[in-house]
Amino acid sequence: MQKAYSNKKIIFTLVFPGLLMFTFAVLAPICLSVYYGFTDFSGLGKFNFIGFKNYQEMMKDKNFWMSLRNSVLLAAGFIVIQHPLAIITAALLDRMGRKAEGFFRCVYFLPNVISVAVIAYLWKFIYNPNFGLLNNIAKLFGFSGKTNWLGTGTAIWSVLIVLIWHGFGWGMLIYYTGIKNIDPVLYEAAAIDGADNKQTFLRITLPLMKPVIEVNVTLAVISALKQMETVYLLTAGGPGNETQFMANYLYKQAFSSFRYGYGNAISVIFVLICILATRLLSKVFPKEA
Repeated sequence: MQKAYSNKKIIFTLVFPGLLMFTFAVLAPICLSVYYGFTDFSGLGKFNFIGFKNYQEMMKDKNFWMSLRNSVLLAAGFIVIQHPLAIITAALLDRMGRKAEGFFRCVYFLPNVISVAVIAYLWKFIYNPNFGLLNNIAKLFGFSGKTNWLGTGTAIWSVLIVLIWHGFGWGMLIYYTGIKNIDPVLYEAAAIDGADNKQTFLRITLPLMKPVIEVNVTLAVISALKQMETVYLLTAGGPGNETQFMANYLYKQAFSSFRYGYGNAISVIFVLICILATRLLSKVFPKEA
């Protein structure tokens, strides 16, 4: 086997298919996006090379900055709200009996196996100003009127709630898997030393979960930047452009407004932000010896 792996022809045969797929599925599209970002291509017909005009326009585009702000808000919601709840829930699940543990694990993960279209329309009915569940619950507490939760002023917060709720299962499952991989001997030793549940969680679970937290937070930031389907089905970026997110705005510019060149310029910035966010997170979670 060692002799086979030292053979350059065998190495090339094994590496070439993956390299070919990476080139045509990832590298080539990125290079084309960079190229089209410097053009006024509409998606059809001829186009002209316009240099940095798309990027200059982007710097003045209020809707682009609003979409970026919304994506950052969602990333903050994932990190500050969703993930602390997810890791606490995962730790509680780990301490349950087998039947209860399996049942609640399925319950929390259930939204992630339901179609995005179903989730979006379900929440549309919940937010409906005329017969929605949320307004009916509000009436029980003495609030009157018909609040349009997907209207001006409240739409972005309503969308953020849906996205944070919908992604909770994935975050919880990753943390749950990480906790299950911690050696139970450490918990037994802590119990013998008299540590309670809080001390065990803070002194053993959290420190040993650092690599898992880093991966999960990185995925959450990238997920926040590329949110599209749920937002598109809930509000289509409206009212106005209040609930535009980067991926949604990119799609709107490239395929709805027929500004393919401008959409590709946004996609280049999108990739750069993802790379920058990954680098910053690697600094926040330094590798320990």
